[in-house]
Amino acid sequence: MDASLSEEQHQIRRTLRELLLKRCGPDDVKAAVRTGTGYDESLWRCLAEQLGLPGLAMERRYGGVGCGPTDLALVSEETGRALLPSPLLATAGLVAPLVAALGTSRQRAELLPRLAAGELTAALAVPGCTLPAALGLTGPNDGAWSGGGRAGGVQARPVGGGRSWRLYGEARQVLDGHRAGLLLVAAHAGGYARSRTLLFAVRPRDARGVVRTRQTSLDETRTQARIELRDTEAELLGADPDSAPALADDVCGALTVVGGRVAAVLAAEAVGAAERALERTVEYARVREQFGRPIGSFQAVKHRLADLYVAVQAARSAAYYAAWAVGREPDAEPRPGQGQGPPQAPAAAVSPPGHGSARVAAGLALAQALETARIVAGEAVQLHGGIGVTWEHDVQLYFKRAASDELLFGPVHRLRESAAWTAGLFGTGAGREAVAL
Repeated sequence: MDASLSEEQHQIRRTLRELLLKRCGPDDVKAAVRTGTGYDESLWRCLAEQLGLPGLAMERRYGGVGCGPTDLALVSEETGRALLPSPLLATAGLVAPLVAALGTSRQRAELLPRLAAGELTAALAVPGCTLPAALGLTGPNDGAWSGGGRAGGVQARPVGGGRSWRLYGEARQVLDGHRAGLLLVAAHAGGYARSRTLLFAVRPRDARGVVRTRQTSLDETRTQARIELRDTEAELLGADPDSAPALADDVCGALTVVGGRVAAVLAAEAVGAAERALERTVEYARVREQFGRPIGSFQAVKHRLADLYVAVQAARSAAYYAAWAVGREPDAEPRPGQGQGPPQAPAAAVSPPGHGSARVAAGLALAQALETARIVAGEAVQLHGGIGVTWEHDVQLYFKRAASDELLFGPVHRLRESAAWTAGLFGTGAGREAVAL
């Protein structure tokens, strides 16, 4: 592994940091999250048009930049430093890779250029509070999280001889779901006897029966929504109805592959937030005086700050390695003839060489980064003293981000447990199921 960054990567980082310093300060963040969209639309257009962030890891033939997960992780580290509220994670991290891996030729040609240009934002809607399970981060991805064919979740039924589908149910905690122009909904089809999990594209501005409610969340910079679907028309992503049973295995496999890449991106984002929280704390310790001396001159404070610095650097190393590992995976290329008949052997469901080890690295990196962000943010609040717990001070934003992310994408011990099972430390998958029972 070559840990050094290329000149192009350094340029991407410098340019993005300069732009965010100018347009995404703490006051700008607080103002943006209180808008109807939950983010600064003009800044999002600037990031899309000038830097191409939504299409950074997308193929050039679809209007993307053609970079990989490593570059997206570097960008996310900078957005994490600024706590940038934006649809970048939901659009570029979750939905675009799934459309690229599973969509038909027509769907890819229709959706990916608009996603890459930033003119269309998207969100992944999974039932309940199950995003880590759906991405295979906290356990084997068998599709049971989507409702199991029983009550709950989102149910899908074909209409008109299978030419269209109708969805009924709800999904909570959908990241950036209240204003997204495209919803990618994981739904259960086939009832209990022929149970399978499929992905459906819903255009909420055109479809009927869609109710979207922005939720009050701990971290305002990462908006969440509740999506209610009442007999809503949807389009099956990736295949015709006759090949849907085979596609179900591909869906869970593709979600797992995307989960590993998203874990690396989230780890880098958490590292960026932790680093900036530590920098602000060091700056404060240099100017805040107690007993006639800056508090940073006291040995006990020095030791605490040094420990936090070591923790951040260790988490950064793990995040960079995870991004490098998932970047070396073969892409989940669309199947030949997709959308024109029964599919070939599912490409995304078959683990490529090194896929398991890359997923292990990503899961462990995410666990370490989330834990580090929580510890650093908590210490930042403590070392800021009385002002650290006030609503007006900016350090509370980092504490809320750290606490919220651990609830959304963890818990940490489950991420580590899943990585250990995947690595084979506790035996086979069959043994895992027996222990779970």
